Amino acid sequence: MPNRNFTAENLQLKDNIDICFKLNSRDVKIKVPCTYTLLDILRYELKHTGTKEGCGMGECGACTVIMDGGIVNACLVLATAVSGRDIWTIEGVSAKEDAKPIIDAFVAKTATQCGFCTPGMIMASYYLLSKYKDPTDEQILEGLSGNLCRCTGYAKIVEAVKAAARELNGAKKEARDA
Repeated sequence: MPNRNFTAENLQLKDNIDICFKLNSRDVKIKVPCTYTLLDILRYELKHTGTKEGCGMGECGACTVIMDGGIVNACLVLATAVSGRDIWTIEGVSAKEDAKPIIDAFVAKTATQCGFCTPGMIMASYYLLSKYKDPTDEQILEGLSGNLCRCTGYAKIVEAVKAAARELNGAKKEARDA
């Protein structure tokens, strides 16, 4: 008969692990409980609270970060999978020059209301615009499909992404022409 006495002590889930990774271009070395997720590390250990905790099940996108060049839900990434990774949060991305048009467009188009989803939306938009220079509405909707907003109805968010794409394309054209 199998042992059904699954306790933290039996499974050794009380152990802490050392992890090293890059966060917004900085090296991080930290000891955390092995039961932590990347979201727990960011919010509770490193105080990067721009990454929001929404559903905790990877369905809302409030915890969207960029890991090794792709977007992930930080609530689904276990601490044991973080070592050696290159991670960008809203705090790091928002300081980048090529994110400014996205942030400005969200403000100009009033693409936020309560603001809870905004960091995740901006992260998804940043990633989307790194892949598609002039995205179609369909590409924008697909790119943002992992992010839920309960306030705006998405129309203004799509407008903001389109405006940011135009601004980014104009800035790149001006740089080439200079």
